[in-house]
Amino acid sequence: MSQKPIPVTDTFFVTTQITEDDIRDAAKNGFTLIVNNRPDGEMIGQPKSDELEKAAHEAGIAYAYLPVDSGGVTPHHTGGLESAIDDAKDGKTLAFCKSGLRSLLVWSYAEARFGKPVDQIIDEARIAGYDISGHEPAMTMLFDAHKAPRTDPPI
Repeated sequence: MSQKPIPVTDTFFVTTQITEDDIRDAAKNGFTLIVNNRPDGEMIGQPKSDELEKAAHEAGIAYAYLPVDSGGVTPHHTGGLESAIDDAKDGKTLAFCKSGLRSLLVWSYAEARFGKPVDQIIDEARIAGYDISGHEPAMTMLFDAHKAPRTDPPI
């Protein structure tokens, strides 16, 4: 691969923009899911998502296109990531964007939303080389919402 994937956990890795050749390398290295968090057309010369998706399918890798734009990370992104990981079953996930940060944030928010302790998420990100401590309040809110008892009336 042109850029070595950065491990965040044993099964989730982030990286910068990838190419079709990188996807073939990812398949050889045990990745079963590619997540594209970069909007098409963000930079001249960047491969289009549909080209990367085709290369992923040819390599036997699942592919999810969850572009994060200036609107930031939304429940669409976190839920989409969780669904893609669930659908891909076992294996490693490689998520990418321009720098890897947006991909890491989608994962971080998803992990908090589904109950992983925020301090653990921040530590894993720090070890991977990313300081996301400024996102702690938002992740804590998601984590707390996960822990809160449901107040929906019984059906």
